[in-house]
Amino acid sequence: MARDSRNRARMERKPTHPGAILREDILPALGLSVSEAARQLGVTRQTLHRIMAEKVSITPEMAMRLGRFCGNGPGLWLRMQQAYDLWRAERDLGAELERIPVHRASSAA
Repeated sequence: MARDSRNRARMERKPTHPGAILREDILPALGLSVSEAARQLGVTRQTLHRIMAEKVSITPEMAMRLGRFCGNGPGLWLRMQQAYDLWRAERDLGAELERIPVHRASSAA
């Protein structure tokens, strides 16, 4: 399979929102309630609920908190959010993006 085909196939599947990872994997594995996890993270329960409901994005600040909380650093959380956001934007802008010309700058020698 060509590289473009693999990238296209990957982009067809909706990336998992980081909030779903918290909701379905992290909190159940830790045996924590949303209230307790929010307390430990230093955020409101409502903030954590909105993330877990996939209503809001992971901010850099929240990525720092989650990276510390989970012991895996902020980069993972930001990359998951970026993949999700780019997937959504590509679908939202679809036809409009097709109308934008592609310019390739030549490198000066």
